[in-house]
Amino acid sequence: MLTLIRRIGEEIYIDKGRIKVHLISEKDGLIKLGIKAPKHVDVERKEVFIRKAVEQHALAQELRNKSTEQSGGNHA
Repeated sequence: MLTLIRRIGEEIYIDKGRIKVHLISEKDGLIKLGIKAPKHVDVERKEVFIRKAVEQHALAQELRNKSTEQSGGNHA
């Protein structure tokens, strides 16, 4: 992990400047970031990322179960 120290108002560039992280403000231990990234790059908070991953896993499991039911289950 790369650790950087920046001041409010400064930016961090990622992937040759395609992604820009701007440090907007800090108050009461919270840091406000602004992120500019290409539309094809997903930028999500951790809790949103985890929720989506859990939902996708549950959906995949449901589809596997339906597929198994339709094929008649396991054949020995």
